[in-house]
Amino acid sequence: MISAKELVGEEWAEWYSMTPMERWEESGKLWEMYLAMGGSLDPEPDPQSPFFDPDDPQSFPIDGGRELRLVRRNGVRTFELISDPKGKQDDNH
Repeated sequence: MISAKELVGEEWAEWYSMTPMERWEESGKLWEMYLAMGGSLDPEPDPQSPFFDPDDPQSFPIDGGRELRLVRRNGVRTFELISDPKGKQDDNH
């Protein structure tokens, strides 16, 4: 029989093995970390929307479009900056 770890990888297998309440609590921790790092719950601007105004400064992310990715090291999930507003790669890469 194929194990979940073999099928989807260790991290996803661990996630799937959690109860719904454990997943809810872990998601809450990730959201707290995301917001603490300056993340926003505001929706992304939609340039295809008929209501999109490219001249409106609120149409663009406050952080200048920084990109974060979720990384996991030693069982700890964190967010990591992968580029700056001008598109240059972060020095950690």
